[in-house]
This record gives sequence, structure tokens and C-alpha cells, in this order.
Amino acid sequence: MSDSTRHVVVVGGGICGLAVTHRLARAGTRVTLLESSDQLGGLGTFFPSGDRWVERFYHCVMPTDDSLLALLGDIGARDAVRWKPTRMGMVVDGDFYGFNSALDLLRFTPLRLRDRVRFGAVSLLLRRLGKGKDLDNLRTEDWLRALYGEAIWSQLFGPMFGSKFGDAFGDVPALYLWQRLGRESNVATRGYPEGGYKAVIDALRASIEAAGGVVRTSAPVRGLTSTPEGSCVTLADGEVLEADQVVSTVPLPLLRGLADAELADRLPTLSLPYQGVVNALFFLKRPLTGNYWAPVLRSGTEFDGVIEMSALSGAETYGGRHLAYVMHYTSRTSALYQEDSDAIAERWTRQFLDLHRGLGLTEDDVDEVRVFKAPFVEPVYPLGFLEQRPSVDVPGTSVLLATTAHIYPDVTSWNSSVALADQVSAKILAAVDPVTERV
Repeated sequence: MSDSTRHVVVVGGGICGLAVTHRLARAGTRVTLLESSDQLGGLGTFFPSGDRWVERFYHCVMPTDDSLLALLGDIGARDAVRWKPTRMGMVVDGDFYGFNSALDLLRFTPLRLRDRVRFGAVSLLLRRLGKGKDLDNLRTEDWLRALYGEAIWSQLFGPMFGSKFGDAFGDVPALYLWQRLGRESNVATRGYPEGGYKAVIDALRASIEAAGGVVRTSAPVRGLTSTPEGSCVTLADGEVLEADQVVSTVPLPLLRGLADAELADRLPTLSLPYQGVVNALFFLKRPLTGNYWAPVLRSGTEFDGVIEMSALSGAETYGGRHLAYVMHYTSRTSALYQEDSDAIAERWTRQFLDLHRGLGLTEDDVDEVRVFKAPFVEPVYPLGFLEQRPSVDVPGTSVLLATTAHIYPDVTSWNSSVALADQVSAKILAAVDPVTERV
């Protein structure tokens, strides 16, 4: 069967689904992308604010994002990424600190002087100290506590990891942190695409459709059956699509609810918990500290960090306003996640203003507040997940999986999602034309 007659259905219109569809369409494969909502982009979706489009959740491009940058090059958007040096801050017990240089560290009074020196020395060597170790089977808490000592763990890393991963934070494999250090640093150049992420998503859709691919939004899948010979995808309105292959990018808990009994029995049996996120956007009439990212520890707030997005993207991106995101990672079943968004916005606005009173921020400086939630953001990986990580193949079916569970040990990001999309699309194309090397 040739690429042009083979039909692939991709379920999920986030960046991974878009990238798979883009690769297949450009290779001449007949491909249909199905997205349940009215927008493409997954966590990269957006909303109108005045005459602008703004991302519901914060994103940036790192210079090490090779897979994402290659994709942007394919669609003519790589040169539209605007690069800028960014800074990190830290808020502890309501006090603001810079956290970028050796001098900043020496001034970081939440730690004793000897702990500041230890923090700096170990941090410089941390990537090297992880080489050759089985970090996948080593608890992050055990590794960091041994290297940094009790004070640094309990005062900094424990609260920071707890805010990211919840009660299981100490058990997350140290490999996750080690991989993250390869992508990020405290002082880093970051990028933001001109026109925002909507421009990237629109360019991807245009590229797919120009190559003959079909993109359908507001097309929720309600059923999926599959054999080695093909699959049937049933939409909410009863329409049935026949496919030679299906690529599912939706989280495994959601896919299990779509699959018929036979397919569900063949799906990976792992039960991987996910952290969701509650995210508030503050549009301000004035800037804050100028730091792109600042964890917030023990400072009387429910949110655990502040991202000053306009420090990277520029206030002109938001019509002259300054944008700050604040967030709290939490289970989708938590009381906070289930709470009314307006109530969260009101309470978090008070906390946000109290936190920044020392900077002179007042109620009059807050122009608009929006709250958004996402249920599946970050898998909470167990120890030894490299051996538990599911295959992209579902044996006995024509379904391939491309989810955040397959990204580990890479950090969840647009870059790692595109890298996974490249892997899965190359596998499909190689099966059609095994002689041609497509990886």
C-alpha cells in the first residue's frame, strides 16, 4: 500500500498531534487530524484579549530545542523566534531575591553562608555528578539531600518539588531533574515566536492542509476499535472513520475511556498519575521585577511561582500591558482544581497584590485577570520508569501511542513532544517504505 492510499488518523490536536500530521502529510500520506475542542494546540491554546491572542499557559523556546526549531524551520517560522536573555528570581518568606549569579547567591540570606557556598559548588557540578549513576532508580530526595544537605533540601528543593509533583515529589526519579538541567539554566536565553504560539499553530495547520492533510476541530472521538489490519474511529455525532493506522496523542487515562473492551485490554496497564495545573494570568499596567521566572516559597500564596511573560515577549505583545502568569500544579480531583474560576481569581488577586506590595503594586495596576485549568500536564513518574515506559506500539492493533508517558526521561515540553512525533511518524513511514531511511 502506498503512502497516498494509506489513511492515518491522528487523535489529539496538541503540538505532538500537529507535528505527526505535518510529517505524514508532507511525506504524501493521507492523514486526518481530529481535535475534540474548537482549537488546536493543546496546552498551547489561546484566547482573545482586546485585539490580541494570548496563550492560556506559558511557553518559551530554548536554544537547545533542536526538534522544535527544526519543525519551525519546516514551516518558515524559525526566523520569527525572538531571542532574549532572561533572569531568574526567588521569593522566600515574602522577600524577593535575584538568583542568577554568584553574587546573588551570596546575598541569598534564607540560607546560611556555608549552605550558599555548598549550593553553588554542587550546582556547578550536578550534571557531572549524575553521569554514570542509575538516576532512574534513585529518588530525587535521596540524591539531592545527600549532595546539598538537609538545610538546602528542606528550605528550597523540598518545597519546589512539592509544588510541582504533590505528595509524591520525593519519589520522582532523579533522572528527571538531571535531564531538566540539560535544557535549562538559571541565566538563559529564551525565545518567543513573533505573533505568539497561535502563529505557529496556524502555520502548522496551513502546511498540513497545503500538503493534502485534513484537520478537523470540534470533532471529539467517542469510540475506537482496532485490529492489526486497521481501525475504526467513531465520532460523537456517529460518523465513523476507517483508518489503516491510528496515532493517539491523548493521555492514556482518556484513551482507555475511548477504546472498546478488546483494545482497552491491550493498552499499557500502567496507572500513571498526572498533575494538572491551575493557572492565572494578570494583565498589568506596569512591570514587576523583570525576572522571567521566580518560585514562590512560604509567602502566603496558593500559587507557587510567577512567570513574567512580558519580560521575554515584550509588553507590545499585549498591547502595551505587562503579563504575569502564576500557577499551582495539582491533581484534577483536588478541591482547588474543582473550585469556581472566578473565586480563584478573586482570592489569588489579593494574594498577588499582597506579595508585590513592596514593589508598589496596587489594585489600580491590575487591568485584567483570567484563570485557566488543564487536567493532564505533568506525569508523576515512579522509580524505574525507563523499564516501565510503554512502547509506542499497541500489540495486536494498528494503534500507535504518542503521549507524555513516552517522553520520559526528557522533560515535558513542546520540544520533547515534537521529538516523539518525529519518532512515531518515521516509524509509520518506514513501514510503508522500509527501504528508505526516514529517521
